[in-house]
Amino acid sequence: MIRVQNLTKRYGKRLAVDGVSFTVEPGRVTGFLGPNGAGKSTTMRMIVGLARPTTGSATLNGREYRHLPGPLRDVGALLDARSAHRGRTAYKHLLSLAATHGIGKARVHEVIGLAGLESVAHRRVGGFSLGMGQRLGIAAALLGDPRIVILDEPVNGLDPEGIIWIRSLLRGLAEDGRTVLLSSHLMSEMTQTADHLIVIGRGRILADGPLHDVVSQATGDAVRVRTPDVQALIQAVDRRATTITLTPDGALEISGLSPAQVAEAAGSAGVVLHELTPLRGSLEAAYLSLTAEAVEYRANTAEANGTNA
Repeated sequence: MIRVQNLTKRYGKRLAVDGVSFTVEPGRVTGFLGPNGAGKSTTMRMIVGLARPTTGSATLNGREYRHLPGPLRDVGALLDARSAHRGRTAYKHLLSLAATHGIGKARVHEVIGLAGLESVAHRRVGGFSLGMGQRLGIAAALLGDPRIVILDEPVNGLDPEGIIWIRSLLRGLAEDGRTVLLSSHLMSEMTQTADHLIVIGRGRILADGPLHDVVSQATGDAVRVRTPDVQALIQAVDRRATTITLTPDGALEISGLSPAQVAEAAGSAGVVLHELTPLRGSLEAAYLSLTAEAVEYRANTAEANGTNA
């Protein structure tokens, strides 16, 4: 488990992280989202002891990172895939890390196979592509078979096969009861991988909850309904629905009620339904809504399109 309590980080007059608190539970993949400059990377660096908090604390299974007796065996982290010595081979890099914790060669070979690095294990890291560097960083994070895994943008540079591999790997780690914290700017990957979301903006937590709940609260779910008796259905749900919209194709989109509630209201009023479809908001829409006031760098779309704002 990762527990962050009132974590704050100042760089001179700039407040990078502003009293954030959250818990990353074992047995699920927790996604960590935020715009550039939101404090996401700074928070992750404080969790693994690479930056000292101004105030507050971050503990991993009850201990601060600096007090862990064998960090690689407790926590595996990928925060910068370029940290490996460029003159070493992938095998030598992993072997040197393993030696610091008494980890045997057999485990080095195991993670090389797990990360799909067998064919490049004896090549120098300086010649690696971005994707191969990412795989090496993930192999290093898994070297000590840790119960906590923290990965910052692990799919950067990976090809489609690699993305499917990391998706399956993370799900497997969570199913094994491990604590997984993942950051990514790819909403499609977060949607398919994360169970829980933490969204940060301007150094503060904007949302913290199950993925579906975060999306629903930020975008609002709706129900698409088709019926031959539109007015009767509108009357049946009018007092309880938040909004009712008649679409160009003659269907109704009703927000504020679940599909079951719409069906029950229609049944009580004797209204026949020809379609009842839940409409879910997207993670991308929820993210944009949550971070609308927390974006540090914003493109001017009017200028980009050659028009005047």
